[in-house]
Parts: sequence; structure tokens; C-alpha cells
Amino acid sequence: MSTAPEFDLRTALEARGVSRRKFLKFCSVMAATMALPSRYSRVIAQSLEKTKRPVMVWLEFQDCTGNTEAMLRVSDPGIAEIVLEVLSLEYHETIMAGSGTHAQDALDRVMKDYDGKFIAVVEGSIPMGDGGVYCTIGGRTALDIAREVLPKAAAVFAVGACAWDGGIVGAGINPTGAVGVEQAVPGIKHLVNLGGCPHNPQNTAAALVHYLTFGELPALDQFNRPLFAYGNLIHEQCERRAHYDAGRYVEEWGDEGARKGWCLYKMGCKGPESTFNCPVVRYNDATSWPIKAGHGCIGCAAPKFWDTRSPFYNRLPKVPGFGVDVKAEEIGWTAVGLVAAATVVQVGANMVRDKVRPPDKPTPPENLDSLQ
Repeated sequence: MSTAPEFDLRTALEARGVSRRKFLKFCSVMAATMALPSRYSRVIAQSLEKTKRPVMVWLEFQDCTGNTEAMLRVSDPGIAEIVLEVLSLEYHETIMAGSGTHAQDALDRVMKDYDGKFIAVVEGSIPMGDGGVYCTIGGRTALDIAREVLPKAAAVFAVGACAWDGGIVGAGINPTGAVGVEQAVPGIKHLVNLGGCPHNPQNTAAALVHYLTFGELPALDQFNRPLFAYGNLIHEQCERRAHYDAGRYVEEWGDEGARKGWCLYKMGCKGPESTFNCPVVRYNDATSWPIKAGHGCIGCAAPKFWDTRSPFYNRLPKVPGFGVDVKAEEIGWTAVGLVAAATVVQVGANMVRDKVRPPDKPTPPENLDSLQ
């Protein structure tokens, strides 16, 4: 069996303008994204530097190329540069130089020479209607390609909502019969779903780095999503959560609450029912995310979100905590009333206790002069 060519990661990164300091920063970001102690950044660095450069293929089916663009456009700390340098990317229709038979030859070679050893990334849904004719590459259906390639991979990463469960292509009446990887190719043992529209490239990079560092996939939830990225509600991490608790809500777009950055729940924000680490990791080099930009969460990392989270501007019916129709001033007066009521109850309880069991009276000291 062929092996990936030996290479010096440090030299390769320096050739791309990635300094040692930037590489270590990347490793620190990966450790933080995976919710690992900071000391693991050195473990990650050492592991990546010693890796034998695993081979990766990136398959694109029914997609908008948004996940590829998200991965390639990250500039700091150079996720695309580092991950694509650590991994030997042998096939990717959007960015590879070869086309036609040359591209197909590259994919065939990987399946032959690295059977059971390569990493596969899938972007886009896979149509199953009418034999899969709605997405063909080189005369073959996406379904045929997926069923040939993916079982031979050591690990499969489905990036974006479409590759996970069909996304927008599989929403509604779904005329093409579009589904996600797990439905199209059942039985894949090492599958990681990275939902989102698009995926967050930092999470994808972290999942890949976890696999390269520890030789296994990260801990996954019931949807095969990494817990480090999908284990907490957006509502619990949101920077506007304090406004929700205080009863301060945007009532209509452009009002005073919108200008002051109040909670977007009444405008349809799906954060209370959606799990993702957007508030922590963010997008665009960690500069922002939808809620910070003034738009409610649409739950793009939730299962079948186009169907289950729409209409996007209709608010959720019930959320634990204060009622969403309560104003901030009312919450303030309610809090005062609760404190007063609690005080009355406590005083009453003390009076009953004293009647049932009078408090012990202190015994005066025998020699008062000793205290003077």
C-alpha cells in the first residue's frame, strides 16, 4: 500500500507565510474550541508536527459551495492554510487544478492506494429520487459516488446542513429526494455531522484536529455532532441573555430596543431551542455572529431547520423563565414584591417558631466586672 509522502510541517507552513507563533496560536484556538485545557495546545502542536499527512478527499454534491468558501476564507489563525497543509487534499472539485478524467483518476487513486486510510469530507445533499439523476458528476450520480467512496474512508465529515440531513434542498416537498450522508449511505461507522448553514470552519477544523491528535473522533451527541460545538443552547451562551432575563425585548425592527441591543426573542430568535457554539466561536475570524449583528438565530444547526424552525420571524411559543410579554419595569416591581413577600413569610415563620419553641435566653456572666 502506498503511503503519503513525508514532509516537514514547519517548513511547509513557513513557505506559506505561517509563522511558528501563528501555528501555536492556531493550536490554542483548537484546544479552546474543543473545550480542552490550555495545556493541550502543545499536545496538538506536537501531534500535528509528527503526523504522516493523512490524505483527504472533499466531495461536493447538491450544494452552494458555501461551506468550501467558509473554510477557505478564514484568514486568522489561518485555518485553511494549516489544515490543508497538514492534510494532503487530493480531490476537491472547486479548488483542484485537474478536471475531467484527471480529477476522476485522482479520486480513483486515493480509493485504491489509501483504502480505509483516507478522510472524506462531504458537502451538499445527495438526491435519491429517480435513481439519483438530479446530481451527476462525470456521468455518475452523487448517490453512486457516495456509496463507493465513503465506505472506504477511515472517517467521514458531513459539513453543512445539506450534507447532514438534506438542508434546504431536502426541505418541504423535496422533489429530488435529497437526503444527508447518513440516510444515503447507512452504516457508516466513523461519521461526524457538522450542521450549520454554512458550517463553522473553526468547528470543522477542530473536529479534524481532534481526529489527527487523538486518533479518534470527538465525543458526539445523538445526531453524531461534536458535543464541544453542539452541546449547549445558544440561549445560555448569548450575549443578550441578560436582556431576556430582565424583560427587555426588541418589539419591531429599528425600535429603541433594537438600537440598544436588546433580546431578539420576540422577533423570532430560535436560540432558546437551538444548540451551537456561535456565541463563543462566531464567524468571520470570530468577529461576529447573527445575533450580534442584530438578527435572530434561525436555528441553522438544528435538525431539518428549514422545516422545523420556520417561519423564521415567528417567535417560539414557550421558553422557561420570565414570560415574554412582561416588561422590564414590571419585572422590577415583581422582584420587589417577591422580596417583600419573602420577608413577610420569614417574619411570620420566626414568630410561629418563637411561640412553639421560645429562643434560648443568653445566660449573663457571673462576674460583670470581668467584661469591663
